[in-house]
Amino acid sequence: MIIGYARVSTVDQNTAVQFEAFMRAGVSNIYEEKRSAVKRRPVLEEVLSRVGPGDVLVVYKMDRLARSLSHLLEVLALLEARGASFRSLTETIDTHSAAGRLFLQMLGSFAEFERSLIRERCMAGQAAARARGQTWGRPRAMPKEVESEVVSLYATGMFTMQVLAEVYGVTKEAVKRSIYRVTRPDSPCLR
Repeated sequence: MIIGYARVSTVDQNTAVQFEAFMRAGVSNIYEEKRSAVKRRPVLEEVLSRVGPGDVLVVYKMDRLARSLSHLLEVLALLEARGASFRSLTETIDTHSAAGRLFLQMLGSFAEFERSLIRERCMAGQAAARARGQTWGRPRAMPKEVESEVVSLYATGMFTMQVLAEVYGVTKEAVKRSIYRVTRPDSPCLR
């Protein structure tokens, strides 16, 4: 039996391109999963539990199946142990032959190497941005320069958080966060 496995990372994404490729290749028994490769994938687990001797597991691209070379080799070993084989439609890989298995392992190695390089570049870029003083996320409602003033006024007991919020044109929650940030600067929830 030829079994197709289509996967996209999020529910918003579409597997239509993969399904069209499967139809052109004559694959009619297709399983679809909409989950990230780093999460547990119950559909893939079901497919792997059903695969048997003579079956062929077909994917659109190799990265739709495995998240790393070690995971890919694990899946391939399972398929081989069950007498099944693997085929990728876009990389023209077929594990029926020794050359196909070798090529698959080489591609997996290059893909894992590329992911490592991308991760290293992203981390280096983030470190450089932090060194330049760049921040991420939504800007604070209460400017940092005003926070100590707000805390001092609140500490006098003459102003409530609601009054301070109205005076500074922010929400009561923004005043509360500012007070907490100034009075507990080492709190892990403020990092």
